[in-house]
Amino acid sequence: MRSLINKNNKNKFMKNTKFVQKFVLGLSVVAAVVFIIGTPMATFAATLTRTLGIGSTGTDVSSLQSFLGQDPTMYPANLVTGYYGNLTSAAVQVFQGRNSIAMVGYVGPATLAALNTQMALASNGGPAATIANISVAPGRTSAVISWNTNESARGMVYYSTSPLVTYEHYSSVDSSGTIAATDLNFVTSQNVSLANLMPNTTYYYMIYTTDMNNNVSVSWPTVFSTKN
Repeated sequence: MRSLINKNNKNKFMKNTKFVQKFVLGLSVVAAVVFIIGTPMATFAATLTRTLGIGSTGTDVSSLQSFLGQDPTMYPANLVTGYYGNLTSAAVQVFQGRNSIAMVGYVGPATLAALNTQMALASNGGPAATIANISVAPGRTSAVISWNTNESARGMVYYSTSPLVTYEHYSSVDSSGTIAATDLNFVTSQNVSLANLMPNTTYYYMIYTTDMNNNVSVSWPTVFSTKN
């Protein structure tokens, strides 16, 4: 009789143990589902503020990948990993080709300017000076271009009657056009005077700044017209 009772108790214990195991497993599955659902998908709500290339990691890489992934023809993998690998490099090359930037596969100053313009994001500052509040006051044969930076920097303006042709290095940009430089002081409010311009003419221009640590930032090339 005692052995029969022990056997029955053992069976009840095994059933209860299996129930507990299933219950805990069920909670684990629910917790996993809640975690997956509750984890926000990566977005591109952050200004890119540094050069990026193979091996770069961080939330800014995730922001870049999220932006590129909005267009399957540009970044068909649509992987938001926070790691800049070959797939991200290939997508950046496509972006560069569509924006008349040398298809080098890394994100340098010119690509940063294009990306931030198209992502239409507010500036958060960063290692390189952020260019803001750009204004142009054109005359008949002259123009004054003004801007601010979020840190002390010195700058210059490339300008031409033809679209600017740029070539991006990892931490600098070469550009066609004539150069008009500011003074050599590092300031946060700058302006450049362009002289000997032709009247009633469209000019292309790009601002190029260097901060005190030699970090480079550029504006996305745009245009102004002199007066008739």
